[in-house]
Amino acid sequence: MTLLIIRHGETPLNVARVIQPADTPLSPNGQAQALLLAQRLAGGQPLRPAGIVSSDLPRALQTAQALAAATGLAITTSALLHERNFGDLRGLLYDSLGFDPLTREEGPPNGESIPQFAARCAAAWAWVLQQQAALGGPLAVVTHGLVIRQWLHNGPLQVPPQLTLPDRLSNTSLTVASAAMPFAASLVDCTVHLGGAVVADAKSLSGG
Repeated sequence: MTLLIIRHGETPLNVARVIQPADTPLSPNGQAQALLLAQRLAGGQPLRPAGIVSSDLPRALQTAQALAAATGLAITTSALLHERNFGDLRGLLYDSLGFDPLTREEGPPNGESIPQFAARCAAAWAWVLQQQAALGGPLAVVTHGLVIRQWLHNGPLQVPPQLTLPDRLSNTSLTVASAAMPFAASLVDCTVHLGGAVVADAKSLSGG
């Protein structure tokens, strides 16, 4: 009863620190990251998935497709796993806004507020648990930085004291957790599969 929770690979707009439109794809670097992650999990490090669920936004879906190609597994998608919707801010430079939209409580025009996003993340978690229970084996969950951050910082995931709770999630980072209460994490934001070769710039945007 294990969840293999994955942030998508790098995109050009992560590096450019732009709030991303929904249709943003992976960069070539992000594709390389996704391949390395897929090789890691297909090799059973730490577990080989028995199923894959993913956000259907291109940057997540392309990451999931690399894993599907390496394992022969099908992908089930859900909009519940989407990144927070930043509405009319999408396409704008993060550093030009004069405020932090990632932490602002109210929603931007045509976007989600933090309470709305939190409610969707809770629904996404319930859906993921249903998918894992039906599968009966390790489930790979490919989603976005703010979704994983919400699960880590505001529940339901429990991070033991010996693990560091990150402020930002790295591209193709792996978080491993139990699908049974208390949903304890045994690995958080791990990128050892990247080996330092295709790691994104530390200043790249994590979320949005």
